[in-house]
Amino acid sequence: MRAEVQVSGNVQGVFFRAETEKRAKALSLNGFVENLKTGQVKAVFEGEKENIEKIIEWIKAGGPELAEVLDVEVSFKEKEEFNNFKIRY
Repeated sequence: MRAEVQVSGNVQGVFFRAETEKRAKALSLNGFVENLKTGQVKAVFEGEKENIEKIIEWIKAGGPELAEVLDVEVSFKEKEEFNNFKIRY
């Protein structure tokens, strides 16, 4: 399963990418997380459906302590093959 997630709010400069990477790896998810020029964060998660749902719920609940999540857009796509999870710069 693959989910693409776009997060709006105060989500840059608050360890959002680092914490997302840590949690994705703990859930055995592959993909990436990156800051967008719009001030949003984009993440792509691939893996078991229940683990993708867990990380999406964490994001919707506010993500890292310093973040302020205002909106979360989720779309499901065809699976691509990522071999790991990383932060894109």
